[in-house]
Amino acid sequence: MAAAVIGILSPGDMGAAIGAVLREHGATVLTCLAGRSELTRLRAREAGFRACSDVDALVREAELILSVLVPAEAESLAIQIAESMRRTGSRPPFADCNAISPGTMRRIAARVEAAGAAVIDAGIIGPPPGAGRGTRIYCSGPLVSSLTELNDLGLDVRVVGEAIGQASGLKMVYAASTKGTTALWTELLVAAKALGLDEALAAEFAQSRAGIAGRVSAGIPSMPRRARRWVGEMEEIARTFAEVGLTPRMLDGAADIYRLVGETALADQTSREPDPTLETVLASLAAQLGGHPSEQQQHSAT
Repeated sequence: MAAAVIGILSPGDMGAAIGAVLREHGATVLTCLAGRSELTRLRAREAGFRACSDVDALVREAELILSVLVPAEAESLAIQIAESMRRTGSRPPFADCNAISPGTMRRIAARVEAAGAAVIDAGIIGPPPGAGRGTRIYCSGPLVSSLTELNDLGLDVRVVGEAIGQASGLKMVYAASTKGTTALWTELLVAAKALGLDEALAAEFAQSRAGIAGRVSAGIPSMPRRARRWVGEMEEIARTFAEVGLTPRMLDGAADIYRLVGETALADQTSREPDPTLETVLASLAAQLGGHPSEQQQHSAT
């Protein structure tokens, strides 16, 4: 039987959507909202989460814990959960569903396993679930049954292997093809605008690359509100590539692009506001370049 009491940390766009699906299929979904924003609290209420007083209360009651948050917070949360498990003596299975490198995932697994709990490596591919969106949760590790049982509660959970790190690795290489590509196209379109060649480039794309240019450009307007958390994801992909002996520099560059976007007011928007137009995004980023000296200028200064 699938786990009926599931803790989710934290109910952002993805976590709240996962929790809503689980609740619709009969599960009780717990969270802890200490220190969370008002928007996160609103998402939790709308999705029907039950808020626990603290992490210890959640760990005591949950039959399974899902970690769904920004990559930069994944390891610190795992440490917090492991400490709570030691305090409470409760050791529910812990599934890390974050966009992290296999190496980061293995460190997290070691922390939580040392507290006595089973650990599941998981990677989410696709938009927040609901309304037939086709979200897949890939998982790996020796003890994945607690997560695969959620197939009975409306999720699409697929086993990719028996080793911790495999599901995270799949998420990393897939995200390189999507968010990494978005970063590259954002950079080249902003460069064209800064050079006064945006109209000429658009005309050439219309003749030679209309299909791919249209598809990738269509995804850029929704990117700024995600840019700040994508910085950490690009850094984790760069670590993944370095772990297997490839250069991390392309994805470190993608992180730089999202860092640039994160410095603009566009990054302050939420998923509940209309996305800006592509032209607005490109114009804002081109204007932002004035505060970022080029590599050549930096070398000249030295």
